[in-house]
Amino acid sequence: MVVSTKGCKAIFFDLDGTLRHTVPLGSDIFTEKAIELGLPISDEKQRETGRWEHYYWAQSSELMRDTAKFKDDQNDHAFWNNYAQLRLEKLGATPEQIETFYPLINKHMMNEYDPKNWVPPELYEVLPALRSAGYTLAVLSNRRSPFMETMVELSLDQYFDQIMAAGDIGSWKPDPKVFDQLLADFNLAPEETIYIGDNYYADVVGARNAGLIPVLYDPRGIFPDADCTRITSFTELADILQN
Repeated sequence: MVVSTKGCKAIFFDLDGTLRHTVPLGSDIFTEKAIELGLPISDEKQRETGRWEHYYWAQSSELMRDTAKFKDDQNDHAFWNNYAQLRLEKLGATPEQIETFYPLINKHMMNEYDPKNWVPPELYEVLPALRSAGYTLAVLSNRRSPFMETMVELSLDQYFDQIMAAGDIGSWKPDPKVFDQLLADFNLAPEETIYIGDNYYADVVGARNAGLIPVLYDPRGIFPDADCTRITSFTELADILQN
């Protein structure tokens, strides 16, 4: 479902997976190690697992269950051991393979994985163009604490009128209430505002339920049949805003 953006005054962005990426992606390294250990994984199985990951981290009941279950684990080792087992199951591993592989994969991730921050380079042209065109720009992330230092490190801070962590207001996407503060701060109606994020279950569902116009940023093709406006590059925004 493609919704008209006529009358749009503001564009809000997600942070992680949208403006900011980790390179290489942890899920790719995890999958590559599983294949190296002998687990055959098709491209479609990887996409299915990618969709499950987005669902899981979108404040799902499963995440809430596991967070409560392992709340006394100060180093989060038990949580991540459990997550590795869940992910291997989604990738098609047998119970025996799960038991053998997950300690080896977690050890590999802990000792060898060294991700770097990366920003889609077109953003450094798209964002100033949007500001020049008069759009209000903001960032709304499901992070628990402020992240201005990260925005400065990425040289993105100067493009936004406001930068907000969901933890600052105690509400998390996809809860539609998470959008209320930004809308009120700029005296915006939801239908005047686009929200762009990479997680269908958190970003699209949350924005739609709050009355905003959702745009799914999906460069990896995880949600090819999404029932909303979908982009794979930020250069596509210009065409969307002309609708």
